[in-house]
Amino acid sequence: MRPIPLIAAALLLGSGLAMAAQDAGHPASHAAPAGTGIAREKAPSGAKVFFVEPKDGATVGREVKVKFGVEGIAIKPAGDTTPGTGHHHLLIDAKELPPLDMPIPADATHKHYGKGQTEDTITLEPGTHTLQLDFGDTRHVQFDPPIVSEKITIHVK
Repeated sequence: MRPIPLIAAALLLGSGLAMAAQDAGHPASHAAPAGTGIAREKAPSGAKVFFVEPKDGATVGREVKVKFGVEGIAIKPAGDTTPGTGHHHLLIDAKELPPLDMPIPADATHKHYGKGQTEDTITLEPGTHTLQLDFGDTRHVQFDPPIVSEKITIHVK
C-alpha cells in the first residue's frame, strides 16, 4: 500500500502537467499571476461587433437567422494564437456579461462560434428574448475592454 502523501503528490503533478499541456502554444502575454484569473488581451482600438440580422425589435419565427458583423478585428478560430484576433459568442437572454477574467461559459445562454462562424440559425421559444455578441480571444476570454455588441431584443412568435 502506498502512503497517501505520495499519491496526492502524484495527482497534483499530473494535473499540473495537464494544465501546462492545455496552455501550450499560448503566448506568455496571456499568463496571469496565480489566483487572479486569466490575463486579458488588449482589444484593438476601434474593434466592434454588431448584429447584421435580426434587427433590434424584430418579430421573428422560432427559427432565427442570426448574422454577426465585425469591424477593426479579424475573426480566427479558437486555438489560432494570432494576436488581436478572436471569434464570436452569442449571449441569449443573459442578464450580464460573464466574468471578464475567465473563459466564456458554454451553455444554453452562451453559444460559442469557435470555428470562426459569422452566422447561424438558432431555435427559440415564443416570447421576448435578448441577444448580445461577446467577442472572445483564442481562449474564449473577453478582451480588455470587452468587445460586445449592443443588446438587442427580438420577439419570437
